[in-house]
Amino acid sequence: MAGEAAAFVPGHVTGFFSAHPDDDPRVAGSRGAGVTLSHGVTVRVRPAESTTVTLEGETIRVDPVERVLDALSVTATVDAETSLPLGAGFGVSGAMALGTALAANDAFERALSENELVTLAHGAEVQSGTGLGDVVAQAHGGVPIRLEPGAPGEGLLDGIPAQTRVEYVTFGELSTEDVLSGDTARLSEAGTRALSSLVERPTLDRFMLASRRFAREAGLLTDRVEEAIREVNAVDGEASMAMLGDSVFALGTGLSEAGYDPTVCQSHPAGARLLGDQTLPLESCEPSPPAPGRE
Repeated sequence: MAGEAAAFVPGHVTGFFSAHPDDDPRVAGSRGAGVTLSHGVTVRVRPAESTTVTLEGETIRVDPVERVLDALSVTATVDAETSLPLGAGFGVSGAMALGTALAANDAFERALSENELVTLAHGAEVQSGTGLGDVVAQAHGGVPIRLEPGAPGEGLLDGIPAQTRVEYVTFGELSTEDVLSGDTARLSEAGTRALSSLVERPTLDRFMLASRRFAREAGLLTDRVEEAIREVNAVDGEASMAMLGDSVFALGTGLSEAGYDPTVCQSHPAGARLLGDQTLPLESCEPSPPAPGRE
């Protein structure tokens, strides 16, 4: 019987990437690396006669979300809440697609596996032109490295085994669709070099260095982001551009020390998840009594 369900999906900041389009959305995607964030998107899904999508209480159209629901053959009310800025390089559309897939699967008892749901959400993002690698990274969590493009079964992920404080400042929006629909040859060449550098030494320091080089070599830096990166570097901090947005992110306290008033969060240690009954404290879970003869 259909009910209501909710999911949380971490935000995702991409430091660098190379684009790998394909007619099959399961195969299409990106190579690259990024950081998932403790700030994310909470998505609630409940059955309805027609589909409506809201973000922070305002009705909007999010094509990947509608594609996910169509693929599951359901109509629903989808309510999303987030503190992350939209269109600024934090993976909000991917998070909404993946959160909708997880929650709708539970609410409508579709009984699909995690990989099937990630594949569905990834394909919806690719077909909508709103992203190539956020969904698989958000399903993975941590500091994911996308070694091969595509959905589960096609792509390949690794990660940097680290957690970190993350600061970010947003100056405005950039259109992911406009960038991805244009000539991505220069961008992808820079992304390939960045990935090779990180795989050689998978550390946070190398990730940030590769990300800064990528932003410069790909020609994506905006004036405001470039200035912020320069100011963070001047105080011995680590900062780069959030792909694809007019935003800068830093690991540690670099933006704060450079005089900015950033939003602060942490890298997220795990990937997207359903939100169940949170009312039962762990302390109330008592061990089972010993089996007869085992005392």
